Amino acid sequence: MPNLGGVYRFLLTPRWLALHVVVLLVIPAFVFLGRWQFGRFEERSANSERVTANIEAAPVPLERLAAAGRPVSEDDRFRRVTVAGTYDQGHALVVRRRPQEGRNGYYVLTPLVTGPGTAVIVNRGWVPAGATADAAPEVPPPPPGQVTLTGRLRPSETEESSGIRERPGLPPGQVLLINAGKIGQGLPYRLVDGYVELTEQQPEAGAAPAPVPAPDVGSGGGLNLAYGVQWWLFIGIAVGGWILLIRREVAERKAQEGSESSVASKAQTTAN
Repeated sequence: MPNLGGVYRFLLTPRWLALHVVVLLVIPAFVFLGRWQFGRFEERSANSERVTANIEAAPVPLERLAAAGRPVSEDDRFRRVTVAGTYDQGHALVVRRRPQEGRNGYYVLTPLVTGPGTAVIVNRGWVPAGATADAAPEVPPPPPGQVTLTGRLRPSETEESSGIRERPGLPPGQVLLINAGKIGQGLPYRLVDGYVELTEQQPEAGAAPAPVPAPDVGSGGGLNLAYGVQWWLFIGIAVGGWILLIRREVAERKAQEGSESSVASKAQTTAN
């Protein structure tokens, strides 16, 4: 540190000691925030790459990735799968509070029976809400008989993963979460622990819910990278500002000392 016995003695005054403490606290805080944003960037980039790869991959049979009692892996989210079976319209449901394109509405869930004692929930798409909050939406029925479909595999929703809170007292045939474990209670077959988001179907239905849009993989965490760089730039700004304030204070004190010395010298000359 520069000579504290001269013009730099002011650095040990309470006001300046408080400024030193603030700077010393700000630097590690900005380092932490920057590292956190870089970590989020890596997580989101990896998620974006995984989801994009799953969407673009060729579809595989559902049974290769999911089964009753076996949760869908996070690595298989949005993986395209194929499955054949018969819709069970008698146990169809709608999912409340699912807006799409700025409109409130419902997802349409229908179990697809794939074999003796087994089925999978199919999200057939979206329908707009009724005229009132309690009015049931108009839902086109699924095609009868055997169908073959392709869709995006999704894990069951939970309160933690979706941010949606369960609540009792919903109208019959309505749910808030697409959770195969809870929906499967009381059904005459076992459900795959997850669900399929319909994208293609043969034969096609004459009328059908609106398709659920493909996931927006976004920029892969580009904003987090920018924020991380921004926080670390703030470190340079904080240190640079601290140094600038010190240099300005030193310059002002030297100028003041020079002025006082000049005045004293003139006074001495006049006295002589």
